[in-house]
Amino acid sequence: MTYDTLASYYDDLVKDEQATQDWVQWIQRFQKPCDFLELACGSGEITHCLENLGYTMTALDLSQPMIDRAKAKDDRITFTCQNMKDLSNFGQFDAIACLCDSFNYILSKAEIEAFFKEVAMHLKAGGHFFFDTHSLDRLKEFHEEWNETGTFEDGLKYQWSITSEDDWIYQDFAFYLKNGQVIQEHHLQRVYEPEFLAQAFQKYFTVVDVCTDFFEPGICEGEKYFYVLERKAEI
Repeated sequence: MTYDTLASYYDDLVKDEQATQDWVQWIQRFQKPCDFLELACGSGEITHCLENLGYTMTALDLSQPMIDRAKAKDDRITFTCQNMKDLSNFGQFDAIACLCDSFNYILSKAEIEAFFKEVAMHLKAGGHFFFDTHSLDRLKEFHEEWNETGTFEDGLKYQWSITSEDDWIYQDFAFYLKNGQVIQEHHLQRVYEPEFLAQAFQKYFTVVDVCTDFFEPGICEGEKYFYVLERKAEI
C-alpha cells in the first residue's frame, strides 16, 4: 500500500475537480480559515485548494512519491512523509482532516480508537475533526468485482479492480510496462459500522454534523459518510 507506482498516475485515475470542490465547500461550511492539518493528503489537490482560500496548511502522507507530487504543485505548504497514526512531532491545530477514504486504511478497531485519541490530542479544545469513510453500501456494491482497464497518455496500460469480502475492500492495480514487466500494487481497506465509530470517538468528541455523500443529512443510502466532530474541552 505504498503508492510507489500509482503515485505517478494517481491524478489521472481519480482526479475529480467537482469532488474536490465538494470536499472544500463541506469544510468551509463548518470551519473558516485557520491553522489546519490534513492527514493522508495524497497528491495534495484538496490541500492546495484550502491554502488558496486562506487556510494555513500542514499536510502529511505515508507515501514519499505522493508527497513529492504534492510539493511540486505548491511550495508554500509544509508537507511531511509520515504515518498519520503518530502525530507526536506536531503541536495542536484548529482543525484536522482525514479525507478521500484514507480513514479506511486503519485496519483494526483498536487502531481506530487510538487514532481518535491521537487526533484529539493534537486539536485545540473546540477544534474540528473532519473525516469521511466508506459507507456500508460500498461493501454490497463491490461484492461483485468491479474492473477498469485503460491506457495513460504515456502509453502505459493498467488494470484496476475492486472487490469486497465481509467488511474488507480490496483494490488491486496492475501496470503493464512496455518491456513486458508487470508492476502490481495491492490496497486493503476496512469499513466500520457507524455505531462502532460513535462509540469509539465519544470520549474525545461531540458530533457537529453527520451526512451521506456531502448533502444527505444523517446516515442513509450512499457511498460515503461524512463526519464533523468537535474536540471536547476536557479529554
